[in-house]
Amino acid sequence: MTRNWENEFSQWSRPPRKTENERCENAVKAVRNAISKSDKLKNRSLTVFPHGSYHNRVNVRQDSDVDIGVLCDESFFCFLPEGTTDKTFGLVPATYGSTQFKNELEEALAEHFGFGAIHRGNKAIDVRENSYHVEADVAPFFECRHYHNDGIYRRGVALLPDNGGRIHNYPERLLDSWPETPQHFENGVSKNKKTDRSYKGVVRILKKLRNEMDEASIAAAKPIPGFLIECMIWNAPNKCFKGNTWDPKVQEVLIHLATSIKDAAICESLKEVNNIKPLFDSTQPWKRQEALAFIYAAWNYAIVR
Repeated sequence: MTRNWENEFSQWSRPPRKTENERCENAVKAVRNAISKSDKLKNRSLTVFPHGSYHNRVNVRQDSDVDIGVLCDESFFCFLPEGTTDKTFGLVPATYGSTQFKNELEEALAEHFGFGAIHRGNKAIDVRENSYHVEADVAPFFECRHYHNDGIYRRGVALLPDNGGRIHNYPERLLDSWPETPQHFENGVSKNKKTDRSYKGVVRILKKLRNEMDEASIAAAKPIPGFLIECMIWNAPNKCFKGNTWDPKVQEVLIHLATSIKDAAICESLKEVNNIKPLFDSTQPWKRQEALAFIYAAWNYAIVR
């Protein structure tokens, strides 16, 4: 019997249920409560916020954990213009470091949720199923500033993995003083409105498709994270999302992505949903060839009939 892909896509496109949103809200509240009970953290300047697929409403059933960020704005990392130094902008060394912050956050979570529910990962602290019914990945962030010569700076967040290095991201504007430049969350909401809520529907469809392909042992699906799928689709022009049915939208998006990612010059212009970080460069954990292989495999799996 021929598979009804339009029906499948329609099912997969549906937004998260109310209970999924409540799960995200409950996780944020629980982490805030843990911090409020910590003598070491309760008086520090911290912002607890959701990010990732749950917050952006592109999660599918296989997304088991809620991503929670804890931003400390008492210290920050910065990028300075060529020819300038810390002294140029009146910057002084921080006294509160990333290792101490992560250690104290881990301690606060363990005391609140129970030591058996906590696992410290390289990037985040995993909170497993517990009496609070919370499963979350809690990441400690510091502010990150990109300075211009005039002293104006763009803000993001910095994550320092235990094994070294530094990861920068731009989930959303979290502080009142941040510039009026939209970041990931705002850009995703805007794209969804402009496409009559089709953008996030297609993201959920291709994430579900990737998961099914992975379960079917299709090699091209395994290395592709949901975040990359979300970002690739965000780069598709709004005209790809026209129409009243999902099948042609998915086809138009896949055709556009195949054309764009195959062309190295066009590919260099593609950005993450934050519209700041290049989607394909040496800092990313994925390769252009992997993304292209996934797009071709997705076409062959669900479009060629």
